[in-house]
Amino acid sequence: MDRQIFIESCNRLFSSSKLNYISKEKALSDDLVSVKMFNEPIIAVTDASNYEFENLKREDVIGEHFMLPTEWLPEAKSVISFFFPFTETIRNSNKENMSYPSKGWLNGRIEGQQFINDFSACIVDFLDNNGFKSVSPSIDKKFFTNADFDENGINKLYTSNWSERHVAYVCGMGTFSLSKGLITDKGVAGRLTSVITDLHLLADDIKIKPFEENCIMCGKCIKNCPVNAISFEHGKNHKICSSFLNLVRSENSPRYGCGKCQVDVPCEYRNPNYVHIKKLGEAESQLKNGAELVDGETVLNKLRDKHGRKKA
Repeated sequence: MDRQIFIESCNRLFSSSKLNYISKEKALSDDLVSVKMFNEPIIAVTDASNYEFENLKREDVIGEHFMLPTEWLPEAKSVISFFFPFTETIRNSNKENMSYPSKGWLNGRIEGQQFINDFSACIVDFLDNNGFKSVSPSIDKKFFTNADFDENGINKLYTSNWSERHVAYVCGMGTFSLSKGLITDKGVAGRLTSVITDLHLLADDIKIKPFEENCIMCGKCIKNCPVNAISFEHGKNHKICSSFLNLVRSENSPRYGCGKCQVDVPCEYRNPNYVHIKKLGEAESQLKNGAELVDGETVLNKLRDKHGRKKA
C-alpha cells in the first residue's frame, strides 16, 4: 500500500464517521445537535527510526519514560501523526465568554476525543485487515498520562510515555506555542492522535525546526488565560492549568476543558509565523526611516530574546 492510497483511505474513514457530529443525546444545548466538531485532518509521516525520537527521552524534553516507536511495536517502520482542527463553530463558541469554556468546546473536547479514539482504532483495524501490524499508543493499554508516580516511584506528573504533541513535532507537523500547544499549518485549535505501523510509507521531507519557531510571542494566550497560568518567562504553569480543569470537571463531569489559549489568538487556525515575520520586518524598516529592510527572522529573534525564549 502506498502513501496516497493510505491517506485517501484515512480521509474516507474520517468523512464517513457519524461520531464527528454531536448527537442529540450528548449535546449540551439544542443548538449543538448535529454540529460537526473537526475538519479534515492534516497527516504527517516519518520513519520509526527517526533519531529525533531518541531526543524525546532527554530529561529536559520528556524523559526516559517516553517509549520509542519500536518499544510499542518492534517491527515499526512508520509513525503517522494526525491533527484534527476544530471547526469554526466549535472555535467561535469558545470566544463568547473568555472566563469559562463554552458548552460547544466541552462537547468538542470530550465527544471529540471519543471520535478521535474511534478513528484511531479504525485505522489500526484497517491496517490489520490489509496485513500490517500497527498500534495507536494513546488508546493502548500500555499508555499512561498525568500519573503522579510510575511503578518505580519516579515523578511523572503532567507527562506521558507517548506525547502526541512531541510526536507530531518530530513528524514535522508543527512547533510549540508559548502555551505548550502545537502550532500547525491549520493552527493550534485541535486534537492529535498517531499510529505506529510496520507498513513502510514515504516519509515527509522534514527539517526539524526550533521548538517555538511558529510562535510569534504576541502574548495573546497570556491575556486570554482565565487563571493566569501562562507567562513569557515560564510558558504554561501546568499545575495552575490543571487545577482549573479539575474545577471545570467538578462542575461538568465527565466533561472538562478550557481552550482559551487556542481561540482568539493569531495561531488559532493558521501558522502566523511567516505573515508576522513580514510585518515585523516592514515595521522595523519604517522605524528606521527608510533604512534597508530588516530580515524578519532577526526581528522575531529579538522578540524571543526580549522574553527569554529560544531563538530560531
